[in-house]
Amino acid sequence: MNETSYMEHELNSQPDTWREAARIGALTGGPLPKAGERVAVVGCGTSWFMAQSYAALREGAGLGVTDPFAASEAFLGAGRGYDAVVAITRSGTTTEVLRVLDSVKGRIPTVTIIGDPETPAVAMSDETVALPFADEKSVVQTRFATTALTLLRAHLGEDVSRAVSDAQEALTAPLEQEWVDAEQFSFLGTGWTFGLANEAALKMREASQSWTESYPAMEYRHGPISIAAPGRVTWLFGPTPAGLEADVVRTGARFVHHARDPLADLVLVQRVALARARARGLDPDNPRSLTRSVMLEAPAVP
Repeated sequence: MNETSYMEHELNSQPDTWREAARIGALTGGPLPKAGERVAVVGCGTSWFMAQSYAALREGAGLGVTDPFAASEAFLGAGRGYDAVVAITRSGTTTEVLRVLDSVKGRIPTVTIIGDPETPAVAMSDETVALPFADEKSVVQTRFATTALTLLRAHLGEDVSRAVSDAQEALTAPLEQEWVDAEQFSFLGTGWTFGLANEAALKMREASQSWTESYPAMEYRHGPISIAAPGRVTWLFGPTPAGLEADVVRTGARFVHHARDPLADLVLVQRVALARARARGLDPDNPRSLTRSVMLEAPAVP
């Protein structure tokens, strides 16, 4: 494996791609949903988890009902009354996303946030927001996902300048050997950071074939904490529920929580996943059984 992987280059570029996405997101009059609209957000894998975070942020800001769906499980019938569908796709070729766009065409306006603008999703969408500067060569997503979420945070009116500076700091923060060697990780979040917890767990699985789980932080004590033990890590994004750290420490597991912006803390997890992949002799750009885009064959006609 090359010393410098695509994944390493791409995750290191995030402060720059976030700045550009924030600029685009803050522009007025664009195609992204307006305040008060009922919105469904769809994606697959990493993009689905970014949809979860965006939905929690938008509803939390009082800007309208926002439901996140895995594209394969999207409930977009007329009775739900959506004013817009937002699709998030790096490749623009993922079968399930294309099927959603096709199924609502002419019925619900669509806007797709996309990495590669020369792909079928563009023609199938009413509007697009292209982020070609955040597209990636590595199969394992890092910067496209976080850049798309930064775009959406800026569009919601957030000042993301702290997130950008925290991401820069996360790129140089020390990586603890305990994280590289840990047997197991549990990632936790609350509100919008639950999507980040899900994404952190996925990054570890994809890049380094690690045993990882993710839960809402308040659900962790309802069973999942039983997996916590010495040599394992519980990593929290966002606010710490009262007493949770003490409960984890009593198990002997390592409790990890940082004060930086939670999205920037995800950058640190990406670095840990890369380090764990290298320690195991794995190629994070070409993980086992995965491709850059899932393109399914059309079902046979009976």
